[in-house]
Amino acid sequence: MSEIATTSLFDQEPYERTFRASIIEVKEDLIALDRTLFYPAGGGQPGDSGELRTKQGSMRVVETFRDAVNRSLIWHRVDNSSETVGDAVDGAIDWEPRYSNMRMHTCLHLLCSLISAPVTGCGMGGEKGRLDFDLPEMDLTKDEITRRLNELITSQIEVTTSLIAPQRRAELLGLVRNRYALPPETSDAIKVIHVNGVDVQPCGGTHVANTAEIPRVVCEKIEKKGRQNRRIVLRFDN
Repeated sequence: MSEIATTSLFDQEPYERTFRASIIEVKEDLIALDRTLFYPAGGGQPGDSGELRTKQGSMRVVETFRDAVNRSLIWHRVDNSSETVGDAVDGAIDWEPRYSNMRMHTCLHLLCSLISAPVTGCGMGGEKGRLDFDLPEMDLTKDEITRRLNELITSQIEVTTSLIAPQRRAELLGLVRNRYALPPETSDAIKVIHVNGVDVQPCGGTHVANTAEIPRVVCEKIEKKGRQNRRIVLRFDN
């Protein structure tokens, strides 16, 4: 018998904010849906928060993540629950933090295009983002990174998504920049992000459709985190 699974609506509809779904599993304060717009934490991007509403009332979603074993199943941790399997649900994500993460995640792909080294860590949230690189020395200064990133942003580069069959996962491994975060293995598809002419890599996160949506950014600092590790921290210059 096949495992239960959640359809990842955010892969093809990252700008949608509301959706309808059905509950397929309940475990204490965790609810799994047959489809969701809530992005599950992963790849350095925080999970979405928001609200689920059923005939019993509304619930705040405070955490969203993939099941540790069945990676095609997405759990929503809620602040209260009396729902059962089969109940209909109306969901709404908190848009502002999601959109901020979309803009920063795409900006981090632009940063990848400037640094020719494997990525060893990633994080974002609160209008900041950072990448760690397996790099003994940095050739670029903070000012040079700031200038080059903003040149790319204002070039209004289209960002597109392609969904590749999971059976072709091995073919995509050569495009992976993050040494410790391979594309998620799910029954849906492997998502590949194309910043046209600039960067192509498998990535499960949500992204903007054009770099023009990214605010001006500043390279806040370059940190030495070890003999072979350099951390570059960005922030939006709002």
